[in-house]
Formats: sequence, C-alpha cells, structure tokens
Amino acid sequence: MRGRRAATRRPRGERSESPRPRASPSVNRPSNKKGEHFMLSLSKSSALSALFAALATLGLVAAPAATADAVVRTEVTIHSGDVRLRGMIYAPAATGRRAPAVVMVDGAGPRTLDKTAGKAAEFARRGVVALVYDKRTKGYSQTSRSFPALAQDALAGVRLLRARPGVDPARVGLWGFSEGGWVAPLAASRSPEVAFLVTVGAGGHSPERVQVWSNANFLAHAGVTGARIRPLAVNLTRVMVGAGLFGASGHEPAPVLARVHQPVLALWGEHERSVPAADSSKIFAATLRAAGNPSHTIKILPGADHGLMQSPDGFAESDRFVPGYFDLVTSWIHGLGDPPASSADAPPRQDLAAEPVTPLAWWESVPVQLGALVVLLAAFAGYPVAALIRRRRGAAGDVRWPALLAGTGLVTVLGTVLYLGYLLATAAREPGPVVAGRPVVWLVLQVLAVAAAVATVGTALTLRRTGGAGRLALTGGVLLIGWAAYWGLFVP
Repeated sequence: MRGRRAATRRPRGERSESPRPRASPSVNRPSNKKGEHFMLSLSKSSALSALFAALATLGLVAAPAATADAVVRTEVTIHSGDVRLRGMIYAPAATGRRAPAVVMVDGAGPRTLDKTAGKAAEFARRGVVALVYDKRTKGYSQTSRSFPALAQDALAGVRLLRARPGVDPARVGLWGFSEGGWVAPLAASRSPEVAFLVTVGAGGHSPERVQVWSNANFLAHAGVTGARIRPLAVNLTRVMVGAGLFGASGHEPAPVLARVHQPVLALWGEHERSVPAADSSKIFAATLRAAGNPSHTIKILPGADHGLMQSPDGFAESDRFVPGYFDLVTSWIHGLGDPPASSADAPPRQDLAAEPVTPLAWWESVPVQLGALVVLLAAFAGYPVAALIRRRRGAAGDVRWPALLAGTGLVTVLGTVLYLGYLLATAAREPGPVVAGRPVVWLVLQVLAVAAAVATVGTALTLRRTGGAGRLALTGGVLLIGWAAYWGLFVP
C-alpha cells in the first residue's frame, strides 16, 4: 500500500485529546493519581531498551512512550470491497522491533479520521501503531446503516496493518467506541486475524433500547419528570424505528459477543450517560464468561463520561481524558503475550432501567400516525376555506368555537411535530428550559391542546343547537383528542 510519511506533532484540532503523560496503571487497577511518565530516548543502550520491552511483554510495565515529534503519520487508502476509505497510520519511530497495532472504529455519525486522530497519536506515543479512517458514506446513513459493512471496513484495516513493515501481524486488534462498540465485536467475531478487542462505552443492549434509555436520561437530567418522559423518549423512538428512520436499531450484541474468543478489554466511565453502563458491563461479563472467553477485563473508570473524558457527573463536558486511560489500554495490549485472567469491576450506578422497546401496535403504527396527521392538517387548515364558502353563500352560524378549534388545533399539531423532530435531531440532549417538570415548549403545546379539546366540546354544542360551519373542524378536534393523548399532551 503506497503512502506518504511525515514526522508530526499533535494533529491540529486535537488539543483536547492529548493529556499529559502519566504513569501507566496495571491492567486490573487503573489509577487517577498524577505521576511522572518515564520516557526513554531511542539513543539509550539496547540492553535497557530490551529490558523494558521484555517487561512490557510480560505486562509488568507499560511500553516506553515516544515523544511527540517521534510519532510518524502515513496516509493510506483502505480498500473495502468497492469502497475506498482515506486512512492515516500513527506509528512510533522505528525501534527495530515489530509493534502491536490497533484499528480504531469510531462512533455514530459521518465521522472523519480527524475525530480520532488525537487518540491514535497517544497510542503511538506509547508504542502501539494506530490506524484511523473516514467512515464510509455508501451504505451508511441515519436511516440505513449496515454494521456488517462497517465491520468489513474494520477488517480491511486489520489486513492493511498486518501487511505493514514494523507491525507484528500476530498482534493487530480492534478498538471500538460507542457505535464502534457494536461494530468492532462483530468484526472480531468474523476473523481470526483480529488478535484482541478493546471497547469504550459499548452498549450491551440493542441500539433502539440504548437510544430510549439515553433520551430518558438526558430529559430527566434537564428536569423532565414522571410520566412526561415516556412520550418524548419512548414513543418518539418507537415511531422512529417503525418508520425505518433508525438503521440497525434491532442489532443484538450478546450473540455476537458469544462468538468473540480473543482477549477483550471493555471500558466504561463511572458517569456514563449515553449507554446503560451497569447493564452493559454485566452483559459483557456474563456473555463472555458463558462463552468461555479466556481473557476478558471489564473496567469502570472513575470520574469519566461516555468517551472517558473527565466529568463530575457525565453531563458536564471536558476536553481532557481521565488520567491513565491511554496507559491502561496500551499496557494491556503490550501485556497480551501473557493475557491476564478474566476480571470485572463492580457495575457503576445506573439510575434508570433500560426497558425493552416493544413494537408498535396497529393503532400507533406509522401508517395510522401519518393518516391522522393528514386528516388533522386538512381539517384545521381547511376550516377557514369551508367557512368562507358558507359565508359567501349567505349561510348563518356561530363560528367562534370552530374558529378557535381550527386555530389551536393547527398550532398544536404543527408545534408538536416540529418539537418532536427537534428532540430527534438533538437526541433529546437540549430540550430547552423546563418548568413544572416539562419543557416550556411542551407546556405551551399542552395548554393549546387543552384549549383545542375545550373548543371541540364548544363546537359540538354549537353545531347541535344552531348548525352552521364547523363539521370539518369538529372532525379534526375529535381526532386531535386521541392523538394528543398518545403524545402525552394531556399528562398533568
């Protein structure tokens, strides 16, 4: 594979992913204590270098960290079927020994290699070659994503690294973050060429179940309480899945983990808020143990969030990784010549249960939802036209209640759809100001829904007494009451 090589400092824009070097903790006991990171110059005696290399192989010490200007970048192209992906290899300066290597599988969304470049450089400074690459766009979108295709890309990266000079082909593994925590195990389960697996913030449940839990978690943190959470977190995700707007939503990770026989290091932050870490860590440990995996290490890093960044609660963002993260991973990789015995930290606190996601019933199915929206919009938007026609024909009638119903009903429907779309786009992380246990926008929509319900009753009584315009609006009002109840607009 042809490439361009250049010695490099830390990549631009990756300041936040480059913590100061710290002493490497053991595999089974990560440390948050600050300490010196002893760095060996390549000009030191070969005997001293050999001693540290031997100790690293035994897992007793971490491999020496290279200096920033000793990291070498090589741009490459990954060939995965008919897809070509831009990649970048971060490697320590040549030492005369073949190094272990890792392919880095990033999280959800249209990720470029720049997102992971800083972490790759940190691995290289600690003696582990790292490959990062742009995520494919063909076959990957919000509505259509293929984990098998993403796993194929990761395995193409493994093959590329195994063929490179300076890389030990028997020590090339995978690192997967977030969504990559579903993809990397799938790739490892499909190829004996993968020597090890590292996951960060991986979900032990299906993506749809994790998404519901995450939405509920962030809404609760914002101050949304009680039964008000369900329509905004659960119903919204279920309808999204039913509409085919959530690719790979039903992927189940446990059967895949049962086929992973390579050594596994699975990491979660103590303050994980994007995936249910207690459930996930227990599922990983139980599944790997039951499948006879010979070496799996489950670690919970104190003071860390989803991406293992420092955070006091998992919601406050930081630009620094928790101390010891990179040393923990690289010392574990260097020590796989003698894999550690399986171990698992106690699961972290998890305030919300991750409930199973049930399929939509017929009356809440996507066709019914779309049909209801069409009728509602036609009824409320069409009322002014119908009223104008009756007036030109000289027909009399009280139009106050029907007019109020049409106005409040139309704003309620459009506002609800737009706000739910906003929550979907932001993964419910920014619901806006919250008052009385509900977002202010939702409170306004609830007031409008109640007004529309009252206007529905008023319209029905008016039509019964005097007749006149309003039958179209009344049809919309009756339907709106059921639709609004489903979306929680009448929850007190």
